[in-house]
Amino acid sequence: SVLYHSTSMTFTCNHRTRAQIESLLHDGNVIELQRRLCSRMSFGTAGLRAAMGAGFALINDLTIIQSTQVSTTALVCMPIFLGEKARNIVEIIFVTKIIKMYVSLTAAVMLSKDIPVYLFSTYVPTPFVPYAVKNLGAAAGVMLTASHNPKEDNGYKVYWVNGAQISAPHDKEILKCIEESLEPWPESWNENLCSSSPLRSDPLCQKTHQQQLGLCLFLFRELNAKTPLKFVHSAFHGVGHNYVQQAFAVFNLPPPIPVPEQKDPDSEFSTVSCPNPEEGESVLELSLRLAGKEGATIVLATDPDADRLAVAEKCDNRWKVFTGNEMAALLGWWMLLNWKDRHPEMVDMESVCMLATTVSSKILKAFAQIEGFHFEETLPGFKWIGNKIHELEKKGKVVLFAFEESIGFMCGSMVPDKDGVSAAAVVAEMAAYLNTKNLTLNRQLENIYEIYGPHISRTSYVICHDPPTIKRIFSRLRNWNGKDEYPDSCGVYRITHIRDVTTGYDSSQPDHKCVLPLTKNSQMVTFTFHSGIVATLRTSGTEPKIKYYTEFCALPGKRDVSSLEEELQKVTTALVEEFLEPDKNNLIRRSV
Repeated sequence: SVLYHSTSMTFTCNHRTRAQIESLLHDGNVIELQRRLCSRMSFGTAGLRAAMGAGFALINDLTIIQSTQVSTTALVCMPIFLGEKARNIVEIIFVTKIIKMYVSLTAAVMLSKDIPVYLFSTYVPTPFVPYAVKNLGAAAGVMLTASHNPKEDNGYKVYWVNGAQISAPHDKEILKCIEESLEPWPESWNENLCSSSPLRSDPLCQKTHQQQLGLCLFLFRELNAKTPLKFVHSAFHGVGHNYVQQAFAVFNLPPPIPVPEQKDPDSEFSTVSCPNPEEGESVLELSLRLAGKEGATIVLATDPDADRLAVAEKCDNRWKVFTGNEMAALLGWWMLLNWKDRHPEMVDMESVCMLATTVSSKILKAFAQIEGFHFEETLPGFKWIGNKIHELEKKGKVVLFAFEESIGFMCGSMVPDKDGVSAAAVVAEMAAYLNTKNLTLNRQLENIYEIYGPHISRTSYVICHDPPTIKRIFSRLRNWNGKDEYPDSCGVYRITHIRDVTTGYDSSQPDHKCVLPLTKNSQMVTFTFHSGIVATLRTSGTEPKIKYYTEFCALPGKRDVSSLEEELQKVTTALVEEFLEPDKNNLIRRSV
């Protein structure tokens, strides 16, 4: 009866979600009721993200209202959350994969407390949020998007005054405050405020986009206009089409050929098995087919909210789909090349920075060691990169480029987040420039590896819907031959160092303490092997996955890449089979 009373109060204004709870009660499905009602969403690498449905663990009108109420309270009453006094109490709300009621309720919460709200009247890419927060002098921003998650999901991202996504301790404080203030304010349910309040305005996305692109490189406008290259672009049923077209126009590039079946927003993602271009050639089928028909040699694909970018190039009558790590090597090289050309007087590169997440390739570190600029790693997720950028810029540093291996790239720091739209234009400009040197993207990647050393990586995942199984897998790694003992080998491969950011342990440090911040609510263990291979196992912050990353970093001049690839594959296989035990733990292997 207590359970029914709480759900009855919670879903008073939504008969659909109330019906879900009533049906579960009628069926006696206690396990599903516990899953939905006895836990709450937490901020992962990309904010709150979950399936849409009834319950505190899912995305619904109540959890949207509760999250927004706490953000509002933080803005009005607790400026300490911002790390500095808020300049203007203004909330910006943007929408991609949309349940319009969620948007109206998010705005209503803010408007009910007399907070001016900028609400875009159309779909916009996620990178608009961090840019507009900074450009409009706002105190915070909210983005409603599930990005590349399945169609059943939705999400809620919060950006603070510096344009970066919230991270510790702000995210934990917000969750704590939600628990302490669960009841919606009376006016929070008033969706009509969104259309009737004089405090709501539209910031004009065309103007915002032009301003944003105005800060990009586009250094070769004349060269771009003459390029014979043809590009195909897929928006993956998301918001990217119009904005990528505009970006190419600003760069003076020929307009990319759109994939017609995928250019318009469609929350059903009707032509792809998975709305994530990171999955590679199988989900790029329509794009590659169109490119072949049109004689295009480069395919660009933005994910549904246009903050990620996949790139493929036709090489010797076959398509090469670049990994996020490979594209980062190319973009890092390109950004550095142009910086040097524009600053020939720069002798000391210490003021120049590049960033990458710790599970991404170490290629930028190799650049830094030879070129002399500053390089730093962060925890996975652009929320960590965005906040690190803010910290570095306050010290007078210039951040040229940052990336995460999951095809997230930041070219320049006008947007302290990954941006697939501007990255698409920068990649096209780079390809146009290389074409004048009789080089392809793939050939230039080989040149980069000759100078800085080959960096061969593997990234994949297994799916696990059972949290206790995940906990058991990582507990086994931490108690391998006894309590608090980690494995010293994986199959025949000897391990020399272990870093566990979940517990704060790092055997490579003199005090055995991690340099990176602790992540107690997620699992991440990194193994360094005697051969130099580095491997990481971690849980995803947005999906029910255990991800694994391996990389072999060789010295410059190493030419026998095939032997490196063979060795890396063997270690990767041993890592998965011995440490994750997919068959024993009923893990679902990647099928795409």
